[in-house]
Amino acid sequence: MANWREKLSETLSYIRERSGLIPSLGIVLGSGLGSCLPDIREENSFLFSELPHFARPTVAGHQGRLVLGRAFNRDIALMRGRVHYYEGHPLEDVVYPVRLLKGLGAEALVVTNACGAVNESFSPGDIMVIKDHINFMGVNPLAGQAVPEGAERFPDMTHCYDEEYIRLTRNAAQVLDMVLREGVLMAFNGPNYETPAEIIMARNMGADAVTMSTVPEVIVARQLEMRILGLSCITNMAAGILETPLEHEDVLRVAGEAARKLDSLISTVIPHLP
Repeated sequence: MANWREKLSETLSYIRERSGLIPSLGIVLGSGLGSCLPDIREENSFLFSELPHFARPTVAGHQGRLVLGRAFNRDIALMRGRVHYYEGHPLEDVVYPVRLLKGLGAEALVVTNACGAVNESFSPGDIMVIKDHINFMGVNPLAGQAVPEGAERFPDMTHCYDEEYIRLTRNAAQVLDMVLREGVLMAFNGPNYETPAEIIMARNMGADAVTMSTVPEVIVARQLEMRILGLSCITNMAAGILETPLEHEDVLRVAGEAARKLDSLISTVIPHLP
């Protein structure tokens, strides 16, 4: 059975035979956020299903398309959607797109998600810049993996989310007169939503929001020495804060409504990212 290095080589060869674009920036758009960046000038695009060794998303709100194109005077690789560990995919497949983005040439990563607010001062529709994370998934994408050439076996996570990128995002929000939240993201496995007791635990551990994605991708990106900007769309208040039950359709609806706000923020900050 081919290892991820061999698989990655085949996927890169497939893309490079069809596109000469070398992106400096990779972007991953999460649940319900696939409509962001509609003005990217596409050179080529690929369904995940046509890319060798790429897992297919099975969750509503994820297009499953890789777009290579140009925007903001730079070449970009854009993932419209992602796959999740809770879908039954091996963790290696969940983080494979990040390895591909790096292999294509991206030195920086903008990763987005839809998440639930633990911090009660947040509201659905808010955008949160991720300052740190808590991996509560019980798994790690680096465990048992061959270390990429030149990469660190034990990568430091102290400044996982790039401090300069966070500062530039604050500046962009000020330009847009946008309320920008900042906080710690905590990742659970899913697919069930967290219990009220788990949300109390998350709050006591310092989390401001909870998600079922993003953290494994960020861990791999950090090992690959990519500069990382993390942005979360608050789609709901987490369990136990309000009386209303949590529904995936509501998450997608709020994410769709907030996508324009997220698009404005990304579009404003990207031109300034070194």
